[in-house]
Amino acid sequence: MATIKAIGVAQYGSIDNLESRDVPRPSSPTGHDILVQVKAMTVNPIDTKVRNGTYDDAPDYYNHVSHAFHIIGFDGSGTVLETGPNATSFKPGNEVFFVCSTTRQGSAAEYVLVNSRGCARKPAALDHAEAASIGLTFGTAYQSLLERLEIRKGEDVEINGGGGVGSAAIQIARNVLQLPVVIATASRPETIESCRRMGATHVVNHREDLEAQIKALDLDVLIKYAYVVARTEQYIEALGNIIAPFGKVCSIVQAKFDFYGSAFMSKSLTFSWDWLGSSAYHAMNLDGFHRVFEALACLVEEGKLVPNLTRRLRLDLAGLREAHRLIEGGRRCTIQT
Repeated sequence: MATIKAIGVAQYGSIDNLESRDVPRPSSPTGHDILVQVKAMTVNPIDTKVRNGTYDDAPDYYNHVSHAFHIIGFDGSGTVLETGPNATSFKPGNEVFFVCSTTRQGSAAEYVLVNSRGCARKPAALDHAEAASIGLTFGTAYQSLLERLEIRKGEDVEINGGGGVGSAAIQIARNVLQLPVVIATASRPETIESCRRMGATHVVNHREDLEAQIKALDLDVLIKYAYVVARTEQYIEALGNIIAPFGKVCSIVQAKFDFYGSAFMSKSLTFSWDWLGSSAYHAMNLDGFHRVFEALACLVEEGKLVPNLTRRLRLDLAGLREAHRLIEGGRRCTIQT
């Protein structure tokens, strides 16, 4: 049987549990699947949590993963080698970026089977490492802002955060939705500068009193939307006071909190979660998933969105272990062949 090189874990746990193995080459694709030769992948917090055995965006996640050797990695970029009969959007030779289903084998391998509805053509101006950095972060931000918060072009204001998804959301808010005011939250000089470079009109310190800082901005618009990309419970009371009546809040991070005693009820605020993996996990709205990625590819080609790639490493065991160390230290990076 033909084999390929892959990196993953036989037992969930520390970074040292990552190992490189020869595994069976994926079978020819069926249905909507395509077989992709991986050229690059991006390492995100989800990768480290799955590897560590602590991933909790779905409470029954590990009940749905039955791999004796779990190949880690959820987004990437590469070349299509084969297509299933229903994967009509692509053909062999196409270059694509993609996001894998969280329960299937991942992208830290020479080849990976991916549902074609989780893929889009690679923007020609980007190399594979840059393209690999788009899927999870920009896909999450786009879905959150346009589908969960339902922000429309030119509306008032949004509160944002730093990091990969936060910086993607700032760009989408300013360059795609054309919001006149985008308030980002950051505390370190480098993240403050990054938020401004991505297009934030204001930056406030999330370690200090958010309500007082935003009040001091003396804005002449209502704050209608908040997007939370960090532990949510620490911001609930402040957001209830900051957001205008009938506004919306969206979070991408699991949390425990109680709305009781906050202003959410009196203001009729809407709260929603957003997990990019929901469509694949529950086998619903997969075509919508594809439309999001195609839209992102067009926006990158139009120059409205810029990948937030910060560090490149080699796609081997040493490179992946280093990437996981960087992620657990608060950084983000892409590894490539």
